[in-house]
Amino acid sequence: MYLLVGLGNPGSEYENNRHNIGFMALDEIVRRHSFGGWRRRFHGSVSEGQIGGRRAIALKPDTFMNRSGQAVAAATRYYRLEVEDIIVLHDDLDLEPGKIRVKQGGGSAGHNGLRSIDTHVGKNYRRVRFGIGHPGERDQVENYVLKDVPKAESEMLENNIMAIADHIAALALGDVASFTNDVALQTGSNK
Repeated sequence: MYLLVGLGNPGSEYENNRHNIGFMALDEIVRRHSFGGWRRRFHGSVSEGQIGGRRAIALKPDTFMNRSGQAVAAATRYYRLEVEDIIVLHDDLDLEPGKIRVKQGGGSAGHNGLRSIDTHVGKNYRRVRFGIGHPGERDQVENYVLKDVPKAESEMLENNIMAIADHIAALALGDVASFTNDVALQTGSNK
């Protein structure tokens, strides 16, 4: 069993924000892989299904980004998961828009959702990083991530989300190389 976590902020006013890319990607994975309906649990919304022949729990924390670790920790304890069983989908300021990278462990790079998860469960989970670019100035970051994905980037983002949903089984089964290669071929994200 593994836990798929999409990071974002709850509420319709945040729905299309750059910071909610994790929620967007998780919604498509749940839809594409015919998971069950969303239920309120673990300080968030949970849906269950199967990917790659293994049981998967999808979690969208309702605690707002800065406290995402509370929801992840509650689900991890309940299902008796190891930190290595967690895959987190999130936005990344350090990558150009359209770039997708996978990483296991490491620091939070200033991402408050990751920092919260690190504090509550540790750092050795897998991360699917969606590039959103950087506004250029540190004091503009909060406003930037809380703005909607611009129309010029929305088709690229949709293609990236579709590719992640298409190939998530490889990542869930631990084949990072196949996942990365297949996503890159489908999206051209390594160009």
